[in-house]
Amino acid sequence: MTNSRLLSGTLVAALAALIVFFNYASGFPHWLLVSGLTVLLGLGLGLILRSRLPFARGPDLENRSGRMTGIDFSSDLLDATVNEMREGLLVIDAEMRVVASNRAARNLFSHVDDSIRMRRLTELTRNPAIYDAFLDGVRGTERAGVKVETYGQAKRIFDLRVVPVRSANGRGASGAVGVFFDVTRLERLELVRQEFLSNVSHELRTPLTSIMALAETLEGGAIDDQEHNRRFLSIIQKNAARMHRLIDDILELSAIEAGNVKVQPESVQLHALVEDVVASLSAAAAARSITVRNLISLESKVSADPHRLVQMLTNLIDNAIKFNREGGTVSIKYDNNGSDRISVEDTGEGIPAHHLDRLFERFYRVDRARSRELGGTGLGLAIVKHLVKAHGGEVTVESRFGEGTKFTIELPRQIYVEERH
Repeated sequence: MTNSRLLSGTLVAALAALIVFFNYASGFPHWLLVSGLTVLLGLGLGLILRSRLPFARGPDLENRSGRMTGIDFSSDLLDATVNEMREGLLVIDAEMRVVASNRAARNLFSHVDDSIRMRRLTELTRNPAIYDAFLDGVRGTERAGVKVETYGQAKRIFDLRVVPVRSANGRGASGAVGVFFDVTRLERLELVRQEFLSNVSHELRTPLTSIMALAETLEGGAIDDQEHNRRFLSIIQKNAARMHRLIDDILELSAIEAGNVKVQPESVQLHALVEDVVASLSAAAAARSITVRNLISLESKVSADPHRLVQMLTNLIDNAIKFNREGGTVSIKYDNNGSDRISVEDTGEGIPAHHLDRLFERFYRVDRARSRELGGTGLGLAIVKHLVKAHGGEVTVESRFGEGTKFTIELPRQIYVEERH
């Protein structure tokens, strides 16, 4: 490139010098004027050649190279920025297929094993709020402020905004772009607080309404009705006891979540502890002809706070009795394959799969009517989960609908050395 530019300049300069010399030697009267015009002509020709030659200007080469580098750099920067966003970005086409997404959006659909590209939205989620918002976007309607809740290991709440993507001719939408804005921790805590207060109010209102209604009935003359007055008093007592249990569980759970409950692990003889729990629930088991089997060996030990372990196992075994079939079986087992695992298994109706992820949430019930009838507060499993976490362990559930349910408490394993006397 440089050699051709130098050659062109040399030729133009030589031509101008030759014309000037010829005019001077011939005595042409206006040689200065002609020579000046010749030089200007040469400069003009040089400029034309310079502009026509590809990559003739050094600075332009740098600029063009810079622009090309800038294009690549901008693409990489955009890709990195989009993938590092906390917000999830999802782009679909007119057929509701995913054509682009970022890492945050893909994490929302973590249950999908392979790539989500070109997958239909219905394959990724059954959440009607998400699907309806994107469907409106494909139809050309913008949707903002759509509340989306996901249920995995932890409940997450998003604000979804969907914007239509116009087709090239501008006649309609050819797809939609959705952005999932993660609700801030403060907003999430506020939502949790509101939900908790709403649930507490509802749970307390039901027995309180029953107590007030029956008290008014007795006051109105039913107290003298020998046939019904004792039954009314029994119902009042039952609902009062339910309110007492609910308040106790709320205070207990609040203390645990606030970190005011400290566990003090020690070596616990597991078989004897389970026997005490089973004995305390024997009346409830006998009332429904439930057989409770303690299958834990006499020498089994775990490291746990005895009082809190009794509390956890009481909740699990009590639930296994309540929600079992008449004449069913509850089995308590232990194994130490890598960690201390205590399982409580029943032969009840089982739990549908779509309930399992939310089972340890406060006030969550699979069958609300039956749970209230049996005296449940809806907080037992939440208490178990928090107490197990306080021990550094984990609680899990397995269930097959129609076959039974198995809860497992997994605690960090300790190696015990027998004391020598």
